[in-house]
Amino acid sequence: MLWVKSFHIVFVASWFAGLFYLPRIFVNLAMVPPESLAERERLLLMARKLMRFTSVLAVPALAFGLWLWLGYGIGAGSGWMHAKLFVVLLALGYHHACGVMLKQFVRGANRRNHVWYRWFNEAPVVLLVVAVILVVVKPF
Repeated sequence: MLWVKSFHIVFVASWFAGLFYLPRIFVNLAMVPPESLAERERLLLMARKLMRFTSVLAVPALAFGLWLWLGYGIGAGSGWMHAKLFVVLLALGYHHACGVMLKQFVRGANRRNHVWYRWFNEAPVVLLVVAVILVVVKPF
């Protein structure tokens, strides 16, 4: 079980690293002047690659988490696990929202400014802090 838990932690950390950095690219994309096509294309390339890599990392993070929950019964029937599963759903929604925003940037349809993306970038930090507290402290 410790191997599964270790891999779960590694892949969650890696997945969240992507969720931390992708909106930072969005901040830069939102600041690119319209005439800077090369800069825009370079940032879009970086964002596409990071989105793809982050999506790949989310799969084993979720798979190892399910293995711990369903295979070993960790947190079964516990209130903290229900709350953590809700946080995981929020993280998946955030991940999906990043994909939608990337498609908007690709189409040239972004309507938000860099300040909005700076605030948006804080959400995964909150999600990770809450998830870690729920798993370690098990408040309920």
